[in-house]
Amino acid sequence: MCAYRVLVVDDSAFMRKIITDLIVRDESFNIVGTAANGKEAVEKVKELQPDLVTMDVEMPEMNGLEALPLIMAAHPLPVIMLSGINEQGMKETIMALEAGAFDFIRKPSIAHAQDIEQVSKALLEQMHTAMQAVRSRLERKEANERKAALEQAKKMPQEKSLGQAVTEKRAGSQASTDKPPVVPAAPSPAVSAQPKRDASKSVPAAAKQETKRQQSGTSVTAGRIEQPAAQPSKSVQASTVQKKEDLSKGMGRTPGKLNSSNTAADKSLHGKDKAGLVKPEPRKTVSSSATPIPAAATPPVTAPTVPAAPKGFSLKKGVYTSSFRKLVAVGCSTGGPRALKTLLERIPGDFPAPIVIVQHMPPNFTRSLAQRLNTLSPLRVVEAEQGMTLETGTAYIAPGGYQLRIVPGAGGKYTVSLKMEEARNGHRPSVDTMFESLLSLTSLERHLVLLTGMGSDGAKMMKKLYDAGVQSTFAENEETCVVYGMPRSAVELKCVRHLLPMQEIAPKLVQVVK
Repeated sequence: MCAYRVLVVDDSAFMRKIITDLIVRDESFNIVGTAANGKEAVEKVKELQPDLVTMDVEMPEMNGLEALPLIMAAHPLPVIMLSGINEQGMKETIMALEAGAFDFIRKPSIAHAQDIEQVSKALLEQMHTAMQAVRSRLERKEANERKAALEQAKKMPQEKSLGQAVTEKRAGSQASTDKPPVVPAAPSPAVSAQPKRDASKSVPAAAKQETKRQQSGTSVTAGRIEQPAAQPSKSVQASTVQKKEDLSKGMGRTPGKLNSSNTAADKSLHGKDKAGLVKPEPRKTVSSSATPIPAAATPPVTAPTVPAAPKGFSLKKGVYTSSFRKLVAVGCSTGGPRALKTLLERIPGDFPAPIVIVQHMPPNFTRSLAQRLNTLSPLRVVEAEQGMTLETGTAYIAPGGYQLRIVPGAGGKYTVSLKMEEARNGHRPSVDTMFESLLSLTSLERHLVLLTGMGSDGAKMMKKLYDAGVQSTFAENEETCVVYGMPRSAVELKCVRHLLPMQEIAPKLVQVVK
């Protein structure tokens, strides 16, 4: 197997050397180039076509956050951000994850060899996970293409058999009688030229011809124009034809004078191919005298969305109360910041339950994540603190470095408990630890959500809660996951009630909880 090609981007030559040395320890990866800033990185990506990029967040001339969308537009690939622990670096890292970065690691401290080893292990693990995600995506795409090809192959014999049956039926019908088939009167020159005319004129022409045939009693051969079982009265037909003519006169006649509400319908009636011929459109039988409504006049049905808050300002509409009977618990890891953004932007501020979130992240980064999400969501979003009382309309992010539990408090309230315990499933905070604390809270209606992330954290305790009677369980499906690990584990344990793409989880959750 060929080694994956990696581009290392950092403004420090010394740090580029350290990162390069860490990567080449693994023979699965090969360094194909380095870059000193974001501008150079964009050029190198186009030139070298790497499989993966490691990129510093803070750089002169063009930083990692500015370079990321340019790289993703030119050559989409996994980008792992290297972040400093200062406040600005953490904020930009969170924004980079929202913009499509695969994941991030802290920059190693060159003064501590142990820290370098820890960063090396984390970096290589993320790089392997990123390439596995790319392989899985390609395999899924190929599988879908094969499935589509097989379905098309199955349809072809059926279509062929149907065509042969129709041909044989027509041949048998003609052979069964000595009389020549009834042929309709030759159409007028205007009708015979119909394919080259404006589509809006063909509708009333066809309607008039059909009316004339019905009045004269002329029989129509099979395969020409199907006659409906019940026909409208002559006055209704005349009214319908007249309204169609009025509609055709008012649409598409004078360039530059189209009414904006009719534009979409006009395009659908006047679609032409490159040769200028009118594209065939399926005709609709008008069974009412009501005026036809252009398709553009009917707005499409879409999932409910929450208006975005102005930049730098969080629109908070919730009524915060510690009296509730419902609680939502969310777990995520790799790809989580972007998934949480999608989720929390679509949940209204008057949501009648608190939302407790475990996102695998180091200390301090979770605070930056909460601050960022608070500016984007109608909900109030905070980093959880010891003893904090849960309230509706609020999302709580578990702080990095602590295990979070929800415990009953005084007066029927529920509070946050934080402890610096050992890592669980390799994580602190751990989704399993948070889910486990919900087992005894039987007076609450609990709703569980597992989003993108590598590993299986959260799946085991989701299964226990599911077996204990918690039926409102959600997981992000493979199509939208950055890494389909944690949700897959829950699906394999058969404890997921709603398996949905990321953009559909919030509307469904709101519907179920409310």
